[in-house]
Amino acid sequence: MSQTDAGWGAGPSARYEDLAAGFRPVFARVRGTAVARDRERRLPHDEIDWLKDAGFTTLRLGRDQGGFTASLPELFALLIELSQADPNVTNALRAHFGFTEDALCSSSPEWRERWLGRIGDRQTVGSGVSETGEAKVGQFDTILRPRGAEWVLNGRKFYTTGSLFADWIHLSAQDEAGAAMVAAVPVRAPGVAIVDDWDGFGQALTASGTATFTDVILGPDLIKPDPARFPYAMAFFQLVHLATLSGIARSAAVDVAKLVSERTRIYSHGNAGRTSDDPQVLEVVGRGRAAAYAAGAIVLKAAESVQRTYEAHRAGRSAEAEASIADVEVNQAVTVVTNLVLDATTTLFDALGASATKGGLGLDRHWRNARTIASHNPRIYRARTVGDFAVNGTAPPRQYRVGSA
Repeated sequence: MSQTDAGWGAGPSARYEDLAAGFRPVFARVRGTAVARDRERRLPHDEIDWLKDAGFTTLRLGRDQGGFTASLPELFALLIELSQADPNVTNALRAHFGFTEDALCSSSPEWRERWLGRIGDRQTVGSGVSETGEAKVGQFDTILRPRGAEWVLNGRKFYTTGSLFADWIHLSAQDEAGAAMVAAVPVRAPGVAIVDDWDGFGQALTASGTATFTDVILGPDLIKPDPARFPYAMAFFQLVHLATLSGIARSAAVDVAKLVSERTRIYSHGNAGRTSDDPQVLEVVGRGRAAAYAAGAIVLKAAESVQRTYEAHRAGRSAEAEASIADVEVNQAVTVVTNLVLDATTTLFDALGASATKGGLGLDRHWRNARTIASHNPRIYRARTVGDFAVNGTAPPRQYRVGSA
């Protein structure tokens, strides 16, 4: 069924339905295992392999590179659909899609072609940026030291989302003098150890745990020539979270509508002989669906701004102005989308009885996953930066870092 027929609105391009049609059978398979995997804490290795086999991880590459030449709005629309199937899988691929943008925008032709070739071969990349510990804001305890023509890596990362499923880890570090460095680390290199010790109550299947690096030897070809991220990185990574939230809301809306349609038990103080005819219950279902619709529309509108930034960069122009506006648009979306989805995934239970809280239905996973996603990159700061832009013309920060004060 098309997005339009399902009531979610037309996709972001004339060809979107044709593009999405090739992936929807895979999304359906992923959704089919989602509740059981959440209950059993079973990581989605198979599900990510299905997506790789279908070419989903190459979406942004050109046809001649083994991809689909997907625009950013098309990518984000597909991420919403994938998140409707399982938001864990989307988050596990977030670093990969960000690394793809990095490669597309790299100032080094050699680095760009090498990594687009590997991505075209359906190799994937996980995250190795964030740390816990005593490192100051903007600094890392993960260190790269030169040894002849090679580099020796030592350190520890947390929130290594997706790395257990990946071939490579996109790693942020510094040299002994404190200068920023970026490397691509083979997951199976000697000295690399990844542990699934993420114990959050939501997004539990993203492998967002600890990675340690002990005397890992890296060749010079694995050190990124320019450690800077692509110009729209902040907007891109946050918008992946918003697309994930939108997909969660869609999934919750579909689940509650199905359960209401099947429900035979009623309350004596209800409004109809069947729950599916009770106007108050139908209103609850309708509000949840409206929240999902609005969230998705907001995400795709913000994606247009990110696309403009990408196009400015690829045209050889300074993308600073476009990137700043993309950050504003995404930050404006954060509070609204988050509130819509958190409310929808809570109030859906008002349309059902206490039996809806049974673990086998998995309805609680929607709120748990949404609350966990919404806790990344705290939204309270996003609203403030939007207010500062509106009142004082202040551009949002170009980069967000976490560490000790």
